Amino acid sequence: MQASNAEKAMDWPLQNILVIDDDVELCALVAEYLRPEGFQVEAAHRGNEGIERALSGEFALVILDVMLPGIKGYEVLRRIRARSAVPVIMLTARGEEVDRILGLEIGADDYVPKPFNPRELSARIQAVLRRSSRSANESGPLRERIELGDVELDKGARTVRRGNQNLDLTSMEFDLLAMFLKTPGRVITREELVKTVLGRELSAFDRSIDVHVSNLRRKLGANADGGERIKAIRSVGYVYVTPAKAQR
Repeated sequence: MQASNAEKAMDWPLQNILVIDDDVELCALVAEYLRPEGFQVEAAHRGNEGIERALSGEFALVILDVMLPGIKGYEVLRRIRARSAVPVIMLTARGEEVDRILGLEIGADDYVPKPFNPRELSARIQAVLRRSSRSANESGPLRERIELGDVELDKGARTVRRGNQNLDLTSMEFDLLAMFLKTPGRVITREELVKTVLGRELSAFDRSIDVHVSNLRRKLGANADGGERIKAIRSVGYVYVTPAKAQR
């Protein structure tokens, strides 16, 4: 017999979700929909309160609205990211692509445009939690290191070094880099990246993966020869360029 959504949700070590939004009715609706899915939902209606609750360690995931009174959603996200890797899904105005891109650049794991379909929100939550749980389970005594050129990735420790420098990558950027380093020189489609890293299907006009790749490219910098490490293949996807020394 196939497990219900609620049973699947109970697989996660933490079931608590925090919604940071000044819309009291929306928070109540989100809670009403997600509780049968196996989640306990709490709400914070102001930025300062949301930051304090998000950093408490009591929540598996945070749903954060961009438009908040007082401290705006972007600043709330910055303050959370400065001290915590808790997964964050941003709620953005439909059609405001700049909101989505900025949120992802600051460190959001994903976004959902408002007004949203509750099923879509639930699917995004499940996808982010699956990836977060997978990342947590990788930490342990058994480590897999991948070295390519001047980049070294340690999957167990979830660390990346470029030369003598430790890189500060988000969980999403780390998973992307791990995927690229395993298959250097092979073009990986955007559909494959979204399905593997974001844990969902690619939808029309969805640029989430492109923003994550762009952030990763910026943090990695150029190859020693000045060339790009990750090249975009128009209308297809991306390829991690094999370093010149590794080709010899």
